[in-house]
Amino acid sequence: MTKATHPSGTDRLAEVVELRGWADDTVVINLQGDEPLMPESNIHQVATELSNHPSASIATLAEPINSTAQFADPSVVKVIVDARGNALYFSRAPIPFSREGSRHTGPHDSPDDIAAAQRHAGLYAYRAGFLRQFVTWEQAPIERRESLEQLRALYQGCQIRVVTAAESVPPGVDTEADLAVVRRILDV
Repeated sequence: MTKATHPSGTDRLAEVVELRGWADDTVVINLQGDEPLMPESNIHQVATELSNHPSASIATLAEPINSTAQFADPSVVKVIVDARGNALYFSRAPIPFSREGSRHTGPHDSPDDIAAAQRHAGLYAYRAGFLRQFVTWEQAPIERRESLEQLRALYQGCQIRVVTAAESVPPGVDTEADLAVVRRILDV
């Protein structure tokens, strides 16, 4: 349905915006395929967050990290936010790093380290005009390194609003084991 050459789902979504001819102020939701159980209320929450913050380029969803295993897992994307609820950085690595000696390997991780980061969920809201701009930028070095397209927006100085999920985000699909769990839930 879209070209196979896009470096990210956001680039693919920008093609859809062009094909549909959507106005620049149209709010576009990207629910990534690895989040098949996302509650509808969270989708509305992210769209509302973007609408309520005209200076933001993107709104996205996060929730608390529940364990040191989740904190250390590279398939769990972590986000750090500022005091106003804007993303500072996204990473597959455990962030923030504790220079006091924690290596993020287990029970010795500081609860403060884990509490500082949130688990990012694959749900975004954009305006169509932003997507048109996004695809004009080359992939950022940090985007290529982490394989996280939202880092291209941060690299360009864009504001990303991060809201804590109103409803708990069910398991996503990042591994074969995750797929088996979701298949059982959906009875597929």
